[in-house]
Amino acid sequence: MPVYNKLVRDLIPQVIKSTGKECRTRILDEEEYEKELVIKLKEESEEYFAAQGPKESLEELADMLEIIRALATVHGATWEQLEALRQKKAEARGGFRDRVYLIDVDNNA
Repeated sequence: MPVYNKLVRDLIPQVIKSTGKECRTRILDEEEYEKELVIKLKEESEEYFAAQGPKESLEELADMLEIIRALATVHGATWEQLEALRQKKAEARGGFRDRVYLIDVDNNA
C-alpha cells in the first residue's frame, strides 16, 4: 500500500474512492496546514521547472495559483486583497512584461 503523507486537493479522496480503492485521511490543524501548503508550493514549483512544454507548464502554474490562494487565506487575506497588493506593486515598480534584465548599478554616480 503506497503511503503519501501529503496535502492533497479536497476532492482527491472522492476521486480515489470512485476507482474502487480506499484511502485514509485526516484534517490538519492550522499550523500543520500552513507548513504543508509551503511544502506543496515547493513541490509544484519543482514540477513546473520539470514540465515538458507549455500545456504541462500551465497545469503546474494553475496548481501553484490554487496553493497561493490558500496561503493568502492562511495569512489573513482574500484573493482580491492579494490581487490589489500585486496591482499596487506593479503600479509602483512595474511588472515583468518588458523583459528588463538588470546588469549592474554604478554606485559612484
